[in-house]
Amino acid sequence: MEFEKVINERYSSRKFKSQKISKDQIEAILHAAKVAPTAVNKQPFHIWVISSQDSLDKVSQTTKFTFGAPVIFVLGSKSDQAWVRKYDNQNFSDVDTAIVGTHMMLEIENQGLGTTWVAAFDAHKMKKLFPQMSEYNLIALFPTGYKDVDCKASLMHTKRVNIDEFTTYID
Repeated sequence: MEFEKVINERYSSRKFKSQKISKDQIEAILHAAKVAPTAVNKQPFHIWVISSQDSLDKVSQTTKFTFGAPVIFVLGSKSDQAWVRKYDNQNFSDVDTAIVGTHMMLEIENQGLGTTWVAAFDAHKMKKLFPQMSEYNLIALFPTGYKDVDCKASLMHTKRVNIDEFTTYID
């Protein structure tokens, strides 16, 4: 898909078909994460791919925002693996992980699928249910699948501020 089309047509998908997504599609999404830029290329993130019904049910115990997706990507970061800016000790683990998540979302759209960035989940409970996540700062969930026929962008999706409201040119 052309980049302009991907960025303009992508919206937060909140209703999915039960149709499984292919291993090739999952691998393409993970490849998009792999090539995402991170500060000093430290790559302080980890992704868990949730697809079994048992694991999907566990995720549902941490949030109501799974939307019936057949796959959920869980994205986490480790601050001790990230680059830290020496001037103010700003740790870039969450920034890097947000960039990775954005790459994933765009590739999900590129694959003809839908997702939304879910931050409203109980990370503490998620770590209890999935001990392999316990050492990570859990950043986001991406419920992913084929968009249901009546899946639509929210009314807020097209509400955007004008470019001049967030841009300052300094000569």
